[in-house]
Amino acid sequence: MIKTILIDDEDNSLSNLEILVQLYCPTLTIIGKYSQSSQGLAAIENEAPDLVFLDIEMPHMNGFELLEKAKARSFSVIFTTAFDKYAVKAIRYSALDFLVKPIDPTELMKAVDRFQLLHAKTSPSFNQEQFQFLLDTLSAKEHTLKKIAIANLEGFRLVHVDDIIYCEADDNYTHLILKNRHKLTASRTLKDIQSLFTEYPYFFRIHHSYLINLHEVIQYNRGEGGHVVMSNGSELAVSRNKKDSLIKYLMK
Repeated sequence: MIKTILIDDEDNSLSNLEILVQLYCPTLTIIGKYSQSSQGLAAIENEAPDLVFLDIEMPHMNGFELLEKAKARSFSVIFTTAFDKYAVKAIRYSALDFLVKPIDPTELMKAVDRFQLLHAKTSPSFNQEQFQFLLDTLSAKEHTLKKIAIANLEGFRLVHVDDIIYCEADDNYTHLILKNRHKLTASRTLKDIQSLFTEYPYFFRIHHSYLINLHEVIQYNRGEGGHVVMSNGSELAVSRNKKDSLIKYLMK
């Protein structure tokens, strides 16, 4: 049984989420639902849930403030939100999961699947460290955000964005090739990983399989689409429809 708590100040959203969880997530057992953040915080402390669905925008105490006050942080969180672009970015940077309202059943099932995969392999300290990184990220100014948390099967790893040479798709996983010759495998699709780099225009999708750091390109070889040679010697194919945009950027 995966003990689950739902926290949302909007009664309609709370009821809809309860119905979706009951219909599409049979492994979850809802042990409480709360429309007041203070009640939700008390339930977290008293009921020791495994998973909390947590709204961000709530009166008196928002979702992030609730996390700061929670003494026990051994639970996992899936945020639910319809607001605050910067908050969503901070959640992404922290490798935490979130769902945008109105919640899509398919996205809900994917988020729960990811939770179950990590839940079986990670220790409670993983969640505590991840929450702290989220809170640190939220308190930082936007232009100072240079590290992202990459979720993998062991937990998560903090990576400086400029240490990434390129990212390579592998079905529902993504391999990040780093400057130290290490390869980090993230339990996210390349599309998900790409969303982390919206603030960094020098990360460019050259192919359905590759997202590259343009600062690490040392050569472009022409062809139908051509290919780039990266700083570690890797040669990566360029899609025909990306060729002109890539050349335009490299010629700056």
